[in-house]
Amino acid sequence: MGIIIGIGILILVIGIILFLYVSPQFGDSPTAIQEQKFALTNHYKDGKFINIGEVDMQMGIQDIGKSLIGYFRPTKGVTPESPISVETILPSDLMDYSGETRLFWFGHSTFLLQIQSKNILIDPMFGDVPAPHPMLGSKRFSNHLPIRIDDLPPIDAVLISHDHYDHLDYKSISKLKHKVKSFYTPLGVGAHLKSWGVSKDNIYELDWWEEIMFTDLKFVCTPAQHFSGRGISDKGKTLWSSWIITSKNENIFFSGDSGYGSHFKTIGEKYGPFDFAMIECGQYNTLWHEIHMYPEETAQAAIDVKAKQMMPIHWGAFKLAMHEWNEPVERLLKASEIQNINVIVPKIGEEIKIGKTITSTEAWWE
Repeated sequence: MGIIIGIGILILVIGIILFLYVSPQFGDSPTAIQEQKFALTNHYKDGKFINIGEVDMQMGIQDIGKSLIGYFRPTKGVTPESPISVETILPSDLMDYSGETRLFWFGHSTFLLQIQSKNILIDPMFGDVPAPHPMLGSKRFSNHLPIRIDDLPPIDAVLISHDHYDHLDYKSISKLKHKVKSFYTPLGVGAHLKSWGVSKDNIYELDWWEEIMFTDLKFVCTPAQHFSGRGISDKGKTLWSSWIITSKNENIFFSGDSGYGSHFKTIGEKYGPFDFAMIECGQYNTLWHEIHMYPEETAQAAIDVKAKQMMPIHWGAFKLAMHEWNEPVERLLKASEIQNINVIVPKIGEEIKIGKTITSTEAWWE
């Protein structure tokens, strides 16, 4: 019996090792030449990118154990009692519009932005589970998405904030890459895309504070306070960021994932005010407070970047923390009422017109 158990454990270990080294989900690492260029920045140290002020997630082995137990323990309220309903988007809905700038939210941090007659995807995660394997993550809160990837229109550009699974999904990129003209990422993230078959000629990697023109739009790669990594040993090998999208009429901010820090105020001073800001609000915990904000800090971040209107993101799709699934928006709304912040909370799939109040006012998350 002991021999059989031993053989079983050996097979399991071999299977895990093969999965870690063979599965395309993990992507690839930047080249040595790229790393030499990274070292010229002031936020790269000892072969890894670092946050402003070298802020890092302070989790020991005991804390990691606590987080794993909390994550996998069945707890009432951390997921909806029944699947979230979403608004259906027809392909014709995306083809027939007046030219007004508008957004469609797919839950969590994924958006389709239609601006200046262009289609921009932001952090396109259309998968069911934000993990390299379905057994390693929780399923999406809704049974389906507002629209299938195959039914999306041709995409002019994709913006990616960092390489975590809930923001950069291998299967989504594999389905999208043939209909996307250009990908814009923080430094190093392009290595994953290239390993998944995206042409290097279609990938543009930016450092913090770098700007690039995309026809008549300006993209700015701005700081965030987070970390990166898809495997066991690649933490910090690629950069993380927030993004600014500016047209002749609108100025839009997307926070990516971030703990609260001075960078929000700096961004507001350099590039604000913003007509619309999508700011992280969810998946927080005291164990990793450095890299994910509490909702009250999300409200302050909206003030810091000088947002005329803001929307909470990074919630409503997956369980990645131990708080109740709708707690982030409830806490944010209380904080925003006190500080007089203009907040909108659209349904997943609902049309959001920049600068205009959405028609839905119901607290659908209740």
